Amino acid sequence: MLPTRQTVELDHVPNRPRRFVFVLLPEFTMLCFAAAVESLRIANRMANRKLYDWTIIGEGGEAITCSAGVSFQLDSDLIELNRDDVVIVCGGIDVQKATTKRVINWLRREARRGLSIGGLCTAAYTLATAGLLDGKRATIHWENQDSFSEEFPEVTLTKSIFVVDGSRITTAGGTASVDLMLKIIADDHGEELAGAVADQLIYNSIRTDQDTQRLSVPTRIGVRHPKLSKVIQMMEQNIEEPISPSVLAQQVGMSTRQLERLFRRYLNRSPKRYYMELRLQKARNLLMQTDMSVINVALACGFASPSHFSKCYRAHYETTPYRERGAHASRLSV
Repeated sequence: MLPTRQTVELDHVPNRPRRFVFVLLPEFTMLCFAAAVESLRIANRMANRKLYDWTIIGEGGEAITCSAGVSFQLDSDLIELNRDDVVIVCGGIDVQKATTKRVINWLRREARRGLSIGGLCTAAYTLATAGLLDGKRATIHWENQDSFSEEFPEVTLTKSIFVVDGSRITTAGGTASVDLMLKIIADDHGEELAGAVADQLIYNSIRTDQDTQRLSVPTRIGVRHPKLSKVIQMMEQNIEEPISPSVLAQQVGMSTRQLERLFRRYLNRSPKRYYMELRLQKARNLLMQTDMSVINVALACGFASPSHFSKCYRAHYETTPYRERGAHASRLSV
């Protein structure tokens, strides 16, 4: 016989459920959306009452397809909402294309009416385009951080897994939706209910807005040498103005030759080569995700001239920056 489900007794029972309005953008990430909705559903189940309600809407009000190719039937078009609704925009792949003029205007209208508005995964781009994050702290998936910071300097971008700044909410994507919803549930109804939801989700390490989204350098590269990790961290933090290998070596208390040997041993490449790959990866992100000119992309990634940038880019990616951008634009227009 199955054990009886435990319920959580609440000190305060709301008169009516708090409603979340999920706005699905084309090619949204299913994991972010599902993690958020499931957290709310389980909160209702563990409290044995309807604390939360939700609806899914989107431009056109019919069906919409996520990045995994699964279609969802929308409940309605972009309608006028209740003032106490919480709007959660769900982004994913090619968020620039999904951020249409109609979506932007609708978000601005609802923001003027005082609604709390959030964005999951890449939807921080949509909120920022609508001007809803000006002067606010925010976060976005790490893959989009470079382009976001270049395009929206008026937003204070963090590397946190989620950020709540007043009536604006952003998450980095993936399972960060769970952490955000657990915080909201805890704020609304207490830590006991949030803990019960986490248990049901088999989620045994609840993160806060102080946690960063990417793995530590040693974990990410599979190397736990402290000096090597420190050098890579300095490289990642100084893309626009690269630091010479000799200075990097000096900063961690070793000779340039020792640093060379360290990189060869653990990463099978020179420090200069590794640094170049980091810079080119950022350049590729900027080419794909922004309208920055190729010259400005080159400068943002530490290249003194467009010709040198193009030469290095072609050697690494087997295409030029101009062709890369053109091919990407063609894929988006299909």
